[in-house]
Amino acid sequence: MTKAQIVGWAHSPFGKSELENTEQLMAAVATPALEHAGLAAEDVDGIFVGVMNNGFSKQDFQGALVAMNNEALAHVPAVRLENACATGSAALYSAMDFIEAGRGRIALVVGAEKMTATPTAEVGDILLGASYRKEEADVEGGFAGLFGRIAQAYFQRYGDRSEELAMIAAKNHKNGMANPYAHMRKDFGFEFCNTVSEKNPYVAAPLRRTDCSLVSDGAAALVIADEETAAGLARAIGFRARSQANDLLAMSRRDVLAFEGARRAWADALSDAGASLDDLSFVETHDCFTIAELIEYEAMGLAKPGEAHRVVREGVTNKDGRLPVNPSGGLKAKGHPIGATGVSMHVMAAMQLMGEAGDMQIKDADLAGIFNMGGAAVANYVSILERVR
Repeated sequence: MTKAQIVGWAHSPFGKSELENTEQLMAAVATPALEHAGLAAEDVDGIFVGVMNNGFSKQDFQGALVAMNNEALAHVPAVRLENACATGSAALYSAMDFIEAGRGRIALVVGAEKMTATPTAEVGDILLGASYRKEEADVEGGFAGLFGRIAQAYFQRYGDRSEELAMIAAKNHKNGMANPYAHMRKDFGFEFCNTVSEKNPYVAAPLRRTDCSLVSDGAAALVIADEETAAGLARAIGFRARSQANDLLAMSRRDVLAFEGARRAWADALSDAGASLDDLSFVETHDCFTIAELIEYEAMGLAKPGEAHRVVREGVTNKDGRLPVNPSGGLKAKGHPIGATGVSMHVMAAMQLMGEAGDMQIKDADLAGIFNMGGAAVANYVSILERVR
């Protein structure tokens, strides 16, 4: 069986975009990604689109929109994937399955979301589609409210870690300063992130505005090829391992602080890669809220349950630390256009491994870990990437 490899990519700026819809956002990255790979639309055997939508747009059937900007793609099989905030990774992994099953040699993966044109109250309700509405739809504050509850439960079990959450926010905003695609390129500093104020109010206590990722527009694209095709191209990023593990949707039926699905996905991916966290050069992880990043340190094995604050305090995950986490600024600073996020994380990692990350660059980066999750750690994807050529 051939292995699928990343051979090209493109990334739009994240933020409040002048582009009106996902059709335009996808058009901004699809052809540039193919050009980056040194390929043409005629070379593409399959198109895999990640868009959550769920009410952001009345236009659905989003898999068909990529060809609207490039009629050379009109007859290429196209499909749209949705898996909450892990929608982009779902599209990528489906494209890889397509390649590795021998159904095609080249696949185009596009993730996008247009969120800022939707009123804030509606955004919150749309995102609650990634919760178990039967039990969780009335949580005040929407998805922030759900993670606020997770933070409350964590604090009750392990102690108040508000300062460590502020340190995570400050770290990611500082890193985001170096990311030309980031929604928020501002270094807020620890004191601002740690202080409740008019400009940094509680969104869902104990989570403050600086603990929550941004509502953003944006798109990212990847070109995936089989090994033989990739060998003739300028770039090739291989997957030493990839893993997906799910958990129960309803928070009431599991220990929401365990992030068990995330723990399993990390353990499986590292085992398949024959690697440990010590072998990784950096990690891009899903910091939809700072409490998520804190618990993810424990899920990946960087700290024991309840001890992730030590990792933060010791600077382990700082850009100059032992295992830099979110050198891109993460969702916290980069933004979180739902369907684009998983694709974006893989683009950020590929840029690092190729030494093309500019001011974000981690010195001598050769092995990357990526964690993208859907819902409250329900759909969990881990990729271990390395440069092939």
